[in-house]
Amino acid sequence: MTEPAPRWRARAPIGLQLVALLLASLLAAQLITFAMIAVMPPPRPQIYRAFEIAAALKGGAVTPRLGRPLVRTFEPQLSTALARPDATAGGRSALALASELGVPAAEVRLLTHERRPPWERPRGMRGPRPPGAPPSQWSVQGGREPFDRGARFGGGRWPAADIPIFGDVEAAVRRPSGDWVVVRSQPEAFPTEWERRILIWLAAGFLLVAPAGFLFARRITAPLKKFSEAADRLGRDPTAPPLTLSGPAEIGLAARAFNEMQARLRRYIEDRTAMVGAISHDLRTPLARIRFKMERAPAPLRDSVLADVAQMEQMIGDVLAFIRDEGQPRQRERLDLLSLVECVADDAAMLGGDVEIDEAQALTVEGDPVGLQRLFANLVDNAVKYGAGARIAVRQDGCNAIVSIADFGPGLTAPEIEKVFLPFYRTDASRNLDKGGVGLGLPIARATARAHGGDVELSSDGDGAIARVSLPLAI
Repeated sequence: MTEPAPRWRARAPIGLQLVALLLASLLAAQLITFAMIAVMPPPRPQIYRAFEIAAALKGGAVTPRLGRPLVRTFEPQLSTALARPDATAGGRSALALASELGVPAAEVRLLTHERRPPWERPRGMRGPRPPGAPPSQWSVQGGREPFDRGARFGGGRWPAADIPIFGDVEAAVRRPSGDWVVVRSQPEAFPTEWERRILIWLAAGFLLVAPAGFLFARRITAPLKKFSEAADRLGRDPTAPPLTLSGPAEIGLAARAFNEMQARLRRYIEDRTAMVGAISHDLRTPLARIRFKMERAPAPLRDSVLADVAQMEQMIGDVLAFIRDEGQPRQRERLDLLSLVECVADDAAMLGGDVEIDEAQALTVEGDPVGLQRLFANLVDNAVKYGAGARIAVRQDGCNAIVSIADFGPGLTAPEIEKVFLPFYRTDASRNLDKGGVGLGLPIARATARAHGGDVELSSDGDGAIARVSLPLAI
């Protein structure tokens, strides 16, 4: 009896869930960034004093208190940046440096390189110094002339020697010999402290957002995997239980259509099986009347007709037995295929058949033990009956288990290889030798194998026939 389709527990559509995932990841990343900016202090600026730079130029200490160490060199000529006319001392910081060194301002060069974001630049910066503007309001910074922050500390409120100079500096003073003493801020190592913090922020944000995003995405896509597994299970077992899933709305619609298709297929198979069973059962009544009426017929005619009636009754019995077996619901289970084949081979050998297993490999499949035993028993019986013996091999081929059953008979012609799988078709050998077959063994064997996701194929090289059964290995 067909099971009712389970009720689908629908969720939001996939598109809406993906948008929610993106927004949640973006919000989490922004919260992490804001939290780290609030917790971690900004990088400390480089600050040099005029007297520290002067001491380094005079040959003294090169390690200031709030800036990176200075590197002192002696150069016969100035670098391109320091040799530019606009690098001459003109700002308050440069004038203070010249005063500390006790030399004319023309003998001093000073450049500052303060890397600051545009929104933190002083309001007084207006690009290049206009013609005629007082030079004390500008200092050279990286080839440009922004507002001299040291000037803000002048006017008697800050000693000239203590005027702070922000950022990396390059300073030079001419020696009496004509060469120059140059001091520069030591190059900043990579990554800097602030860059290391940024990398830590990025890593922390990734470690926090990535697992959550993975779990969320897996929650969305997990029903798709289960849906594909259910479709594969239906191909192996049409009587499998209906699909039960929970997930996005699109998966729900597909699952409902899948369950309806499965129910229709099951009803179709059940109706066809029931119809064939009813016809076969009803045929027994007219056959019984024919047998009764032929009792009074002449002996030659009676024997001929009763032989045909017996054959028809055997065919009907085989059909009813097959329908009875297939109509009984059986739970599929994991089976040791080699043990199952060995049992079939032992039973055939006990009945006097020449049956041996030449190649044996332990393999596990999932299926109906009764149906698979009937499948292999049928093939082994055919090999013994029409081929004088059977040689069996059990091996693995990729994701499938292969059972080969070879016989020693005359083999099959090319046209007969596929015809033998037609219901009630019998070869000339089975008819002439009167072995008792009715032509249902191979069709039933192939139907059973295909119901398990496999197949049965025949081949012949003139020295016998080989039946090859393929079954998917258990997952």
